[in-house]
Amino acid sequence: MLILAATPIGNLSDASPRLREALANADVIAAEDTRTTHHLMSALGLTTEAKFVALHDHNETAKAAEIAELARDRDVVLVSDAGMPGISDPGFGVVRAAHELGVTVTVVPGPSAAIAALAVSGQPTDRFAFEGFVPRKGQTAYFTELAREPRTLVFYESPHRLADSLIAARDAFGADRPATVVRELTKMFEEVANGALGELAERFAGENRGEIVLVVAGATVTAMSLEDALADVRARVASGERLKDACREVAEVTGIPSRDLYSAAIAKPSAP
Repeated sequence: MLILAATPIGNLSDASPRLREALANADVIAAEDTRTTHHLMSALGLTTEAKFVALHDHNETAKAAEIAELARDRDVVLVSDAGMPGISDPGFGVVRAAHELGVTVTVVPGPSAAIAALAVSGQPTDRFAFEGFVPRKGQTAYFTELAREPRTLVFYESPHRLADSLIAARDAFGADRPATVVRELTKMFEEVANGALGELAERFAGENRGEIVLVVAGATVTAMSLEDALADVRARVASGERLKDACREVAEVTGIPSRDLYSAAIAKPSAP
């Protein structure tokens, strides 16, 4: 059996009884960094006879099938350095390989920085998109592609790149877009900083430390009549956009279904 086990993201008290049991009874422990997992088990007062296997970004492709094969007849516990494995951490490849082999996959739920940050941010939680780590390069273009996304957006970021990413987000989303920087969750210096992106870019312009989650409110859907939306579609088509692309873009902004815009545009073509 393959067991995905979430580990604390800071506070050791968040280690669940099931996590302790899984680690103590494992036959094999696949860990992002075996030293980190050894330290965690020592801090939790756990001992094990398990075989340790390193599973990280650089070897997951090569190791996935091997680890999944081990889980055919042994309990393999898969952990990352912190939080839920497979979520912007190694694990996905092993889970897929296990399913392909018909190996049972189960989970020991627990801490997740993305979900915890979203919950404490005060940004809308009814619909959200987790984007993982912000790219190292091309941040402005990356954020610009997301500028019209109506769902709340959740990003991971390095403290060393936070300042640049906030500037890029401000430029793409607008200085007034509500956002939250969540830093050092569950740790002694936990910080939840709310504000507009312009304000946050100034606040975190210097050197930053700790594990960072950035939560950005989604774009506001603009109320617009079908006729006005159709006029926008026609203007976009006149400027060179494909009709389907124009309908999709306007639909994202207005909330009017793309298929309705397309049908209306076909039924009432613009005057020559």
